[in-house]
Amino acid sequence: QVQLVESGGGLVQPGGSLRLSCAASGFTLDYYDIGWFRQAPGTGREGVSFSSGDDGSRYYSTSVKGRFTISRDNAKNTVYLQMNSLKPEDTAVYYCAAVPARADGSSWYSPRTYDYWGQGTQVTVSS
Repeated sequence: QVQLVESGGGLVQPGGSLRLSCAASGFTLDYYDIGWFRQAPGTGREGVSFSSGDDGSRYYSTSVKGRFTISRDNAKNTVYLQMNSLKPEDTAVYYCAAVPARADGSSWYSPRTYDYWGQGTQVTVSS
């Protein structure tokens, strides 16, 4: 059974850091593209970051570039999202998603690209 499980969310003060984890089971992440998305109340699901299983490319949205870093630990079948310099506007439920690796990652930011989704983890940035 294919499953993605996010963890690591919580409450953090502005300027703080969190590391989110996305653990996969039922398939090997090595051969999958992974996206991180977030959704704040009343908004659509926003693509935040992407890690290609094809060529190792990494992409970030403009809102998080320079503050967030995506990485993989294939031995643990886990993808991470290190989030630094957090801002109140980063508050959202964060989801990871997976799709078999493709040569073209240009649609990484679209939720429709992905086949599998985790249940999400809440991140709240507030003083």
